[in-house]
Amino acid sequence: MSAIGPPVGALELVVTIVAAWVALGALGLVRPHSLRFVSRLIFPAGACVALLLTVIAFLSLDAPPQSLVMPLGLPDLPFHVRLDPLSAFFLLLIGAASFGVSLFSAGYFRASEGTPPGLICFQYHVFLAAMASVVVADDAYAFMVAWEAMALASYFLVTTEHRIPEIRRAGFLYLLIAHIGAIAILLCFGVLQAGGDDYTFDTMRNMTLIGAWPTAAYFLALVGFGAKAGLLPLHVWLPEAHPAAPSPVSALMSGVMLKTAIYGLLRVTFDLMHVQLWWWGVVALALGVVTALFGVIYAAVQTDMKRLLAYSSVENIGIIVAGFGLTILFRAYGKNLLAAITLTAVLYHALNHAFFKTLLFLVTGSVLHATKERSLGKLGGLIHRMPWVAWLALVGTLAIAGLPPLNGFVSEWLLLQAFLFTPSLPQSFVNMLVPLAAAGVVLAVALAAYVMVKFYGVVFLGRPREAHLAYAHDAGRFERFGLVWLAAGCIALGILPVNVIQAIDPVNAMLLHSSAISAGGGNWLLLAPINADRSSYSPLIVLVVIIATVVLTMRIVHRFYHGRIRTAPPWDCGFPLQTPRMQDSAEGFGQPIRQVFEPFFRIERHLPTSFDAAPRYFVRIGDPFWSWIFLPIAHAAEFAARIVGLIQQGRISVYLTYSFFTLLALLFFVR
Repeated sequence: MSAIGPPVGALELVVTIVAAWVALGALGLVRPHSLRFVSRLIFPAGACVALLLTVIAFLSLDAPPQSLVMPLGLPDLPFHVRLDPLSAFFLLLIGAASFGVSLFSAGYFRASEGTPPGLICFQYHVFLAAMASVVVADDAYAFMVAWEAMALASYFLVTTEHRIPEIRRAGFLYLLIAHIGAIAILLCFGVLQAGGDDYTFDTMRNMTLIGAWPTAAYFLALVGFGAKAGLLPLHVWLPEAHPAAPSPVSALMSGVMLKTAIYGLLRVTFDLMHVQLWWWGVVALALGVVTALFGVIYAAVQTDMKRLLAYSSVENIGIIVAGFGLTILFRAYGKNLLAAITLTAVLYHALNHAFFKTLLFLVTGSVLHATKERSLGKLGGLIHRMPWVAWLALVGTLAIAGLPPLNGFVSEWLLLQAFLFTPSLPQSFVNMLVPLAAAGVVLAVALAAYVMVKFYGVVFLGRPREAHLAYAHDAGRFERFGLVWLAAGCIALGILPVNVIQAIDPVNAMLLHSSAISAGGGNWLLLAPINADRSSYSPLIVLVVIIATVVLTMRIVHRFYHGRIRTAPPWDCGFPLQTPRMQDSAEGFGQPIRQVFEPFFRIERHLPTSFDAAPRYFVRIGDPFWSWIFLPIAHAAEFAARIVGLIQQGRISVYLTYSFFTLLALLFFVR
């Protein structure tokens, strides 16, 4: 990468790419009802633009920062943009993931009831342009404009089928939480600006906050970006918005948009502020672990494919934020090598999640198109009808389950190594907390594997639970291209970890002034945090052993048992009239978790009786944060609105009386 060097005018090219995405979206409005025009021309062109962004960002990872002042904005408040290693890394993530999603979208979108294809195309490409603009913005004004554009574009995409009331409610909830976060981010920038001459990030970098102001800025950032990322308790929009949105939009929101919040946390905490306090890391670490455990436990009991993946995203964001907190902890205590290794694990997992979660959401889109079902209880046996989708989904499932030699294992293993190599820290409380947090992360990772066994097994294995699944069809050509790209990324990121760490290391140098290159030991075959004597991992050796074991087993079976295998009906407990409905269901998979963690669930059960003409049994799992936080706030707001409504009498004499007493109060209190 260093030998090639960044392209000349890389930042200008990035700005051109953002403009190209907006122009492609606007082109969709020329023929808004022509699905063929949009799917066969504009989405593939958008994919090519995304691939170009990926290449430019990769070549710019170790380049010096570049800055521009744009001829946009207000007369005395122009937009500033900047390309540095941190923004280049997240541009790489955006470009690589959106390339696969755009290819998939070229074969996915159909004529919609609510939104014309051309308008979806416009919203989609504005969404991509806004996400790229967020990570290159270099002042608070440009950042907030891009951030709000990203929120509005994604809101309209979530409400694509806006004629359905549930989808409108999900979109409103998402927009509400997004604006709560935006207010917190705006206040954070106000604190960081600290009365300076302007709102550029350079001004904020040169400011030295004193007293409680750094803490105020940090927690405002944690709330603001945490609302977008899906941290507890502001996660409630994820399981509502993802089932409502089209699958490519869900893929972009979960795989890409959530990472813009991680970008914001890293930018504010390690770039714009000069101090990191140890207890900030403790708060982020504890919040991340609790979020991860909450997300994976709720994912285990879901019966809707997309809701399951939404809660899984909450779990993965929790793991990333736990690593972010551990990075702050190491940084505050001067453990720079461990801080660099932990930050590398955070960035690595963010990139991994962009690939495998995007892949799995697109898989659910293919299943939805083929079966018209997203309920796990009505699927099954699709590996026979959809082999392309099933085998590519297996790659994403194994990756998100953290199994070697795929990418999910590397980042989670690297993060756990950072926990295990934690030295004796000055605070005894922290020394007790870190092992507990490590145990929580291990539990979340183990339960994630359990959830993915449920997801893949119920959807693709066994026998079809419904008769119409026999007519399911495999993904189309463009959809396969997108899925193959993302699956190949999961494999490449898994078997070349040292190369990935070397690419990420300029971000460590920028934010921490330290390096994690020693985690590779200089050997591209061996990943060794700290040193190879204590712990090491070679994904290629693991891959060779797995392949050799499979091949050897098949050869032994063929050599010694060929021709002597007999088939017979399975033992059926004396009941030969078994049906596919008797297979283990999604509810059955989740029952052990539901029983163990029952006090933490809001469970609504409907039990049939012998007098029911059509007996039905169902269990509905509710989110406790609705009843603990959001419903009381809603009731309080309604009560306040009714009280305020009493003021509006509709009579001019009453309003004049209000004005008279207001003037008396002003004369009394203002001297």
